[in-house]
Amino acid sequence: MSNIFEELRESHEKQRLLMDALTSTKGDSATRQIFYADLKEELQQHAIAEERYFYAPLIKKDKTVELSRHGIAEHHSIDKIIEKLDNTEFSSPAWLTIMHSLQHKVLHHLEEEEHRFFQMAGKVFTEDQKLNLATQYHKEMVS
Repeated sequence: MSNIFEELRESHEKQRLLMDALTSTKGDSATRQIFYADLKEELQQHAIAEERYFYAPLIKKDKTVELSRHGIAEHHSIDKIIEKLDNTEFSSPAWLTIMHSLQHKVLHHLEEEEHRFFQMAGKVFTEDQKLNLATQYHKEMVS
């Protein structure tokens, strides 16, 4: 059975792969459309599940309230970039520029979580919590 950190890392890796694939696409291609739809869905599902099963429990603890608020705020920044992409034609040269902006923001967020937030959360969560949160997160992601 995996813990919450392993579950989150699995989604993070999927996001990285989709963004890498997307930034190599060109124009209004079917490939770009499919990869973007997959990335957008993954980011949205992940943000909701992560806020429920990672940040919500952390925000209740004094040691991790600020990092939780910061992580949730970054999700909102990512949502705004996705909205820009949604309002830009796939064939527009601006689309790839905005996509690179999204990639930069998401990669920054993932690195911060994996190298800072996970360590803090590891000190706050019990082993049972880590497993239970992973189970709940996983169920949310597959539904």
